[in-house]
Amino acid sequence: MDTTPTGPTATGAMLSQEIFGAPCWITLMARDLRASQSFYGAVLGWRFQRARLGDEFSVALLEGTPVAGIGALAPALRVPVAWTPYFAVTDVDETAARIRERSATVAVGPLRFPVGRGALAADRDGAVFGIWEGQLVSDWQSWRKNAPAWLRLRARDAFEAAIFYGEVLDWACGRPGCCEVAYEAGDVVLRQGGDVVAHLGSGASGAAPEALMHPRWHVYFPVSDVGSTVQAALRNGGSVLGTESDSSGAEATLCDPDGAMFTVTRG
Repeated sequence: MDTTPTGPTATGAMLSQEIFGAPCWITLMARDLRASQSFYGAVLGWRFQRARLGDEFSVALLEGTPVAGIGALAPALRVPVAWTPYFAVTDVDETAARIRERSATVAVGPLRFPVGRGALAADRDGAVFGIWEGQLVSDWQSWRKNAPAWLRLRARDAFEAAIFYGEVLDWACGRPGCCEVAYEAGDVVLRQGGDVVAHLGSGASGAAPEALMHPRWHVYFPVSDVGSTVQAALRNGGSVLGTESDSSGAEATLCDPDGAMFTVTRG
């Protein structure tokens, strides 16, 4: 199993066309790859193996199953470290054109990798995401339920964002296998095959002083014990941005030592 800095690769036969529009992989580009591996290994129980692209790229494994890609940022790049989701598409060139047509940005690519093609983009609010055409992790259903549990888009306007992503990624297009969209409890909810894969919520502000409020895609990881995960993060150089607890369980929003934010929720 390999990964790239911009998208997934896999040895399995499942293709992006089979789950088009759905999240299919997540990546993190860290300032210090070894330190990042040490942190996520201690906090989320991940193990790592070298990816085909070289020593600066790795695949995170949970109980032997690929869950994420972590690579090293070039030292000259002074950009925020953040988790980035990738969405499966049937045609990366066509999707990139749709992004540009809607006044959003394709920052990198499309680029060709051993088993597919990918691109890195930002929506009109600046939230970064990727698109991927080609092979996926061999068991996407297991991947989706373990890393991430789901994604949340913190948008200025969830309805406007849903229209943008719907047009770009063919959500609710009526084609067999497309993602379904519904409005529930103040969020736009995305489902694939009946399972929730993402929420889109309103209220983000580019001028907000708190990074939590900036427009962005946010990753939720399932864990067996939120409290012990928080303590592990603190012991290994992370920080806690907030905790919540309700009838559905507990969750905590954390920062890794590089400043990448993510939430852990009881799986």
